Amino acid sequence: MKAYIFPGQGSQFPGMGKDLYESSPLAKDLFEKANELVGFRITDVMFGGTEEDLKQTRVTQPAIFLHSVILSLTMGDNFRPDMVAGHSLGEFSALVANKTLSFEDALLLVVKRANAMQKACEIRPSTMAAVLGMDDKKAEEICASVTGEVVVPANYNCPGQLVISGSVDGVKIACEKLIAAGAKRAILLNVGGAFHSPLMEPARVELEAAILATKFIPPVCPVYQNVNASAVTDPASIQKNLVAQLTAPVRWTETILNMIAGGASSFTETGPGKVLQGLVKKISKNAVIAGS
Repeated sequence: MKAYIFPGQGSQFPGMGKDLYESSPLAKDLFEKANELVGFRITDVMFGGTEEDLKQTRVTQPAIFLHSVILSLTMGDNFRPDMVAGHSLGEFSALVANKTLSFEDALLLVVKRANAMQKACEIRPSTMAAVLGMDDKKAEEICASVTGEVVVPANYNCPGQLVISGSVDGVKIACEKLIAAGAKRAILLNVGGAFHSPLMEPARVELEAAILATKFIPPVCPVYQNVNASAVTDPASIQKNLVAQLTAPVRWTETILNMIAGGASSFTETGPGKVLQGLVKKISKNAVIAGS
């Protein structure tokens, strides 16, 4: 069974999608449609912008979504997923891939998500940090021991790699405690705010209304969602989980293990970069990575 996985924020790079635009009439049409829907020529930033330009959340999220989804749509009959999953933002790409959402509806939700998250980041200074070489349970206990501040596990990326998220002081205190407890490294990330933490609650409320107003249809294959790492096919459940995703952790390690248990024989990362391929190999040495 073929599993397709879709990357999230951090996989962007200057020039992303330009080759697709120039080589495929379908891709060109979809990119131009996207320019109209987002209200500015996002292709100008994707194809000609700097790394700094691409780091703006309002650009990053729709840019990665567009690269991922348009790449899958140009694959034609070669793109036949038996199961899909996406890391954080990538879940929206996965939901177009399994036909739960239309291209247009998903893009508008991604734009709404990016803007809502940007606003939430501006309400309170917050950040994230990558923690390497520590057991998840121990890291959870240390985060819970930080009082008076917000700090929680945000991304369970692979064994020995966890991202924590919260207030600036909360994350810094947790990092000090984690190093003292034996973590190999605890590195502050250059991100706009505390994604997948309670500090994203204002964004969750804003996005919920948009998601519930959008048509979700029964998918052609299951999506393994971030919040429960499980296969989901019921549109109402997919909506509910997509809303919860903003303030809940990404359970990526469990997701990949459950996809393998569900019969995944190969994983194809569809979109910019190869971050997820690396994580899959760390989660399961025997996993087969296919090219997209």
